[in-house]
Amino acid sequence: MSPDHAAQILAQFIGAVLAIAGPILAACLVGGVVVGVVQTATQINEASISYVAKAGLLILILLLAGGAMADKLIQYTKASFNGITEVAR
Repeated sequence: MSPDHAAQILAQFIGAVLAIAGPILAACLVGGVVVGVVQTATQINEASISYVAKAGLLILILLLAGGAMADKLIQYTKASFNGITEVAR
C-alpha cells in the first residue's frame, strides 16, 4: 500500500465521520449554547434543562437525517470491505 492510498483511505474515513457525527455534534453544540444563554439570562441553574434540550435535538436530528447518515455509513463500510484486497497487497 502506497502512502497516497493510505492518505486516500484516511480522507474517506474522516469524510464519513464528519457526515455521520457532524450534524449530531453541531446540533447539540448549538442547543447547549442557546440553553446556556437562556439559563444565564433568566438565572435558572438547572442541569437537567440542558440535558433534555440536547436529548431532544439528538432525537430530532436522528429522525430527520438518520436515514442519510445510515446510508453514508453503509456506503463507507461496503467500500472498506471491497478495498481490503488493495490494502492487503
